Amino acid sequence: MRLIAMKFEPSVAEALKEYAKERGLSLQDLREAFEEALLIAYKKQYGGEESLTVRFAEDLSEVKVLARKTIVETVENPALQIALAAALEVMPEVEVGHEVEEELVVTAANLGRLAAQVAKQAIPQKLRDVERRQVLEEYRDRVGEVITGVVQRLEKNNVIIKLGRSEAVLSPNEQIPGEVYRVGDRLKLYLVEIRETPRGPQVVLSRGHAGVVQKLFELEIPEIAEGTVQIRAIAREPGYRTKMAVISIKPNVDPVGACIGARGSRIQMVVQELKGEKIDVIRWSDNIPEFVAAALSPAKVISVVSAEDDERKVRVIVPDSQLSLAIGREGQNVRLAAKLTLCHIDIESESHTKADVLTVPT
Repeated sequence: MRLIAMKFEPSVAEALKEYAKERGLSLQDLREAFEEALLIAYKKQYGGEESLTVRFAEDLSEVKVLARKTIVETVENPALQIALAAALEVMPEVEVGHEVEEELVVTAANLGRLAAQVAKQAIPQKLRDVERRQVLEEYRDRVGEVITGVVQRLEKNNVIIKLGRSEAVLSPNEQIPGEVYRVGDRLKLYLVEIRETPRGPQVVLSRGHAGVVQKLFELEIPEIAEGTVQIRAIAREPGYRTKMAVISIKPNVDPVGACIGARGSRIQMVVQELKGEKIDVIRWSDNIPEFVAAALSPAKVISVVSAEDDERKVRVIVPDSQLSLAIGREGQNVRLAAKLTLCHIDIESESHTKADVLTVPT
């Protein structure tokens, strides 16, 4: 038996408790972290075949190492067995075949430099694992919501976001192109998913997701929050333009006006949060030609006709002066209209209906 006793000074125990409080960890989580790390350290130092358990006292004042052994008449493997006679001295009612835990009292000196180093590395890792688990529990029910985070630091192209006690990564493909992030900035972020990785659960955040726009409008527009105005579809090219189709369940409520507000006061709050991204709010319609015409806003449309074999393949005629506006810079306006309406759109100018046709797939 290795005779060791590892006790902590009261100040050490209090420091551990304070650490747990600062990191938002329960004492149970802290004990589990230390128990697992010290078990690794002890096995690293001493090796052996023992089936070991490390157990911290409730008040973190003392730690015990216990070896689980089977009671036998004759000991053949001291690491895994204990003689019945020896066991009876401590526990009078045990029998051959029972398992008992033999206490190994451990001092920091006996653990040695190597074990201490292992514990030093393992304990922070275990605590990070505990914190990740807490993140998973805290945010798993908030997927699909907009949450507020603070830019903690910049690492290459990644933005590290502080979420309460935890951190998450805003990766380059989830950022708004051209948006500049500075330490201390408060951002509204869409919680896309909680992704399981080999390093634990990862909170996936986005600034470019269409859900960001929807949730910001839900926060800013009372009619949307209460359900009077509904968002039916959103097409977005982050940092440049968004088209959003809305409908009202009450005939006396103008869904577009409710979203824009007097002199654009309501929509401006969302635009500011998205750093000037343009937002077109249009009225949803089940009538496809009508919906397509609205989706091509701000361009004016003369006519929209659906193909006989496919109602979502449409031919749009616009005035000559509106052709470039309907198409948009690099085709952006018609591309977003196609995404919003789920239609294949062919645009022609009024005077050149037989000229080249711009085709935009769904």
